[in-house]
Amino acid sequence: MRSRRRTHEPEVDPFYDMLFNMLIAFVFCFIIALLSINPKAKKAGDVPAKAEFIVTLSWPDNDPNDIDAWVQGPSGDKVWFRSREAGLMHLDRDDRGLSNDTVIVNGLKVVNPLNQEVVTIRGIFPGEYIVNAHYYKSSKGDGKDTPTLSGGAVDATLTVVKVNPRAEVVYYGQKKLARRGDEVTMVRFTIDREGGVSKLSTLAKSLVN
Repeated sequence: MRSRRRTHEPEVDPFYDMLFNMLIAFVFCFIIALLSINPKAKKAGDVPAKAEFIVTLSWPDNDPNDIDAWVQGPSGDKVWFRSREAGLMHLDRDDRGLSNDTVIVNGLKVVNPLNQEVVTIRGIFPGEYIVNAHYYKSSKGDGKDTPTLSGGAVDATLTVVKVNPRAEVVYYGQKKLARRGDEVTMVRFTIDREGGVSKLSTLAKSLVN
């Protein structure tokens, strides 16, 4: 009988096999460690959403007039619609009455009736803060998209909420703006190093340039 010729396969040394597996495991652990040491870099200009105080200036729903919030911090810097950031203060919403209350959703015009300007203080910087309301523009809806000048008085409401460690209203008050161009000091308050609020007053001080 013809004997079968057996091909000789190279033998695999189990020692080298174990070394290869250990190398794979080492590379995997190195990649995991590298990712944990070097997290994804933040985009330039990213600002944490954390807030210590929220200042909300509001006026009646559907009112077409434009009321602006002005806030001055302890350093003298001011936040308003043309300077939306100053230190730890940020103007998060600039409401212009009817001008920016309408959005198009799926081809339909949707009107947001709320009139609110929102300023956040995103850290504890001790000193006095002054919040003013300025009657920037007076207008009324005429049934079309273009408002016409009016001159009605507007009741402005201010709320200051301390967010941390729990939500707490530290000030709530209302004042009347009689006509376009009027400016009133809604509140002045002092923040201490622990975030406490004191020395509340409505002593007038103009902030509008």
